Amino acid sequence: MLIWLRWESANKIATAVSALAGLAAVGVALWAGWPAVSAGGGRMHVKKTGAATASGAGDANTGVVGTSGSVPGDLAVDGSGDAKASGEGDANSGIRLN
Repeated sequence: MLIWLRWESANKIATAVSALAGLAAVGVALWAGWPAVSAGGGRMHVKKTGAATASGAGDANTGVVGTSGSVPGDLAVDGSGDAKASGEGDANSGIRLN
């Protein structure tokens, strides 16, 4: 199309298309970075995990374990499996933040 137009018209159209593409790129960059910019980080959702069993001094976890600074702002655990411990074992089927 730009071949059949005069140079001045083609130049104006190319400039407008480039400006729109630049604005679109800035919009996509802001949208992609939004979860990291918002307060609290992002979200973590764990669901339908299997069962875990700990014996002796072992640990069993079917949910989320971490430190308070290492996980995103919103945590959810749905339908986690059974976590069973015997002896000195430790079991968790939800959220544990150290």
